Amino acid sequence: MPAQLGVWKQRIVAFAGTLGAPGLFLISFLDSSFLTFPVINDLLLIELSMRRPARMPLYASMATLGSLLGCVLLFLLARKVEEAAFHKRVGARGAAIRHWVERNGFGGMLVAAMLPPPTPFKFFVLAAGVFEVPLRSFVSAVGLARVIRYFGVGYLAVRYGANALPYLSGHKWQVALALIVVVAVSYLASRVILKERAEHATKDPKSEEVRK
Repeated sequence: MPAQLGVWKQRIVAFAGTLGAPGLFLISFLDSSFLTFPVINDLLLIELSMRRPARMPLYASMATLGSLLGCVLLFLLARKVEEAAFHKRVGARGAAIRHWVERNGFGGMLVAAMLPPPTPFKFFVLAAGVFEVPLRSFVSAVGLARVIRYFGVGYLAVRYGANALPYLSGHKWQVALALIVVVAVSYLASRVILKERAEHATKDPKSEEVRK
């Protein structure tokens, strides 16, 4: 069975490679939902972006959309899974993943989605569905993480060509950490700004008169 699955994967990858942007969408969707294609979507994105640099935004968008929809499908299916089945599937890591997802919400999913392989991100997606993370929060976190990942890979492909993937492979944890820090700082800054605006609005007499 594993050998047959490997052959099917090779056929899917070969077929997707001939389709361009739709093929990248297909691989990204399958990788985030039912199957696993380690690094294949990144390789295909790099190859297509090197061939036609002007279409890199399209390729990155297709990879982002496919991956996001695949994650959403897995998330919705996980909502029908019992907690016991989740722990049986995930094993000893189940309690830690559940604690991380429930405690950190949007930020937790965002960080998990930004971590490089071999991080078992699908386990976090399953946990988000099983333990009822709000769909809007889940989609926002995964969508932002995928935009950063695939547009970043596309940019490196256009700028550095075939050296993009070796660079990412050799510095994956440094790159992931830098991106997480940037996103975290931006997120915290936006929360502070929104909080200050809300407080200002409640204290402003004019805004109170308008509401009356």
